[in-house]
Amino acid sequence: MRNRHSRRQSGGIAEINMTPLIDMVFILLIFFIVTSSFVKETGVDVNRPSAKTAVKKERANILISIRANGEIWMDKRQIDRRAVRANVERMHAENPEGSVIILADEEAKTGLLIEVMDQARLAGVANVSIAAERD
Repeated sequence: MRNRHSRRQSGGIAEINMTPLIDMVFILLIFFIVTSSFVKETGVDVNRPSAKTAVKKERANILISIRANGEIWMDKRQIDRRAVRANVERMHAENPEGSVIILADEEAKTGLLIEVMDQARLAGVANVSIAAERD
């Protein structure tokens, strides 16, 4: 009888329980999603001026680019200068703790930069910065 019993056990198919492995994969996936940082872009490249006193700012929710030819870009789309305030108000309503960073080209007109900065402040954002390359 023992001989039959041992044959039945050794002849069976071994199964691996996949549930703990799948749980571990989902936990790792959630971990990587939560800890990843997403880079926001304005949609265009600008030649930022350099400054020796430039300080890196980690948290900026609203990025505005001003190109040398006077184009204003937000969220990878070109906007009119009259629409800056409305767009900043909308984005600021989504995250009231956010700040605005203006990425102005070296060749951009100062008057346009001041106008964009003024519109961002009129939209209710107190923390408005201008981006520069660090020397």
